[in-house]
Amino acid sequence: MDWKLFVARRIYHSKEGEKEVSNPAVRIAMGGIAVGLAVMIVAVAVVIGFKHEVRDKVVGLGSDITITNFDAQKSYETVPVVAGDSLLEVLRASEGVKHVQRYSTKPGMIMTDDNFLGMVLKGVSQEYDWTFLKKHLQEGEIPAFSDSASTNRTLISRTIANKLHLQLGDKLYTYYIEGDNVRARRLEVAGIYQTNFSIYDDLFLITDLYTVNRLNSWETDQVSGVEIEVADYNQLEAVSESLCEQVDMKKDRFGNTYYTKTVEESNPQIFAWLDLLDMNVWVILILMTGVAGFTMISGLLIIILERTNMIGILKALGADNLAIRKVFLSFSVFLIGRGMLWGNVVGLLFVGVQSYFRIFKLDPVTYYVDSVPVEFNLWWWVLLNVCTMIVSVLMLVGPSYLIAHIHPAKSIRFE
Repeated sequence: MDWKLFVARRIYHSKEGEKEVSNPAVRIAMGGIAVGLAVMIVAVAVVIGFKHEVRDKVVGLGSDITITNFDAQKSYETVPVVAGDSLLEVLRASEGVKHVQRYSTKPGMIMTDDNFLGMVLKGVSQEYDWTFLKKHLQEGEIPAFSDSASTNRTLISRTIANKLHLQLGDKLYTYYIEGDNVRARRLEVAGIYQTNFSIYDDLFLITDLYTVNRLNSWETDQVSGVEIEVADYNQLEAVSESLCEQVDMKKDRFGNTYYTKTVEESNPQIFAWLDLLDMNVWVILILMTGVAGFTMISGLLIIILERTNMIGILKALGADNLAIRKVFLSFSVFLIGRGMLWGNVVGLLFVGVQSYFRIFKLDPVTYYVDSVPVEFNLWWWVLLNVCTMIVSVLMLVGPSYLIAHIHPAKSIRFE
């Protein structure tokens, strides 16, 4: 065994310091490391969880990529495009595409005996992916919607149900304005969902594609757009560019032009907000690393000063400054490792408890989620631990040069 590592271990396991100044300094240093690492683990877990939760809701309520009419405005009163079998086959055969589904929308109004509310009726067909809404379905069932027959049934959000005092099986009357005319449609509440995404919950009713297309007076193969799910979200831009080359600026049989856009282009404010969270995380990581490093620096300086006598003896025995510095840096690694162990225990315990019990709540109107989301990422956890160890040790290299200024003759007599 290397003698420097042996001496460092003896210092680490020594009980002499329990009554000396170094013991509190060592505890504070390890506490700083533990708190810093725990905060970093929690911060990264919360931000990763929050970004994925919000992104999944935005995508789940829409899609990764949408193909619409180029002339369509930022409105739910859409201009149709043709989505026939030939277009759908091309999209499904494209590399990176996982799922393709059609949809149509029609803005209107719900009226009850004592209230009314603006809404958007979204029509979907049999190929619609219900994975997301099944997860957030609170009551009722999801009907078998089609593009060839009307079910006269709908899914509404808990928000709309509470505002209009609606329950499962209730009949609601919806009205749609077309020029000087008003068209009415009676729908039955088949299910109630709640996503806590106010942009969607405040507006959307979901029914069959056939009903919405009839309200829009469209042909059977015309729709508001086509929603596309990618197999790997990290390849979103690449898949979007590929689809643009195949579809964009081409015209359907009515002369309407296709236009492709990603979910990030459709919701720039939300994704810009999520990107800001990355900056917040980096600020937290830098601050916590600084706090942990400076507490270790103060602890190491106190330990060096208290071990001045030992340093003098080692120098008298022939040890050079570099060897003695390695002793104290090795000793610091033991302390950092112990502090990191406690930091991991506290950080991972918080992540586990919050993940299973959702103790800390949030206002879904503001944050789109009802509790603080957390997500454990193995690679980030390993990276945090490795970087914390490396940065903490590197910050101690400078203070360790104090050993070079300790003279054997004076230090051996030092009490």
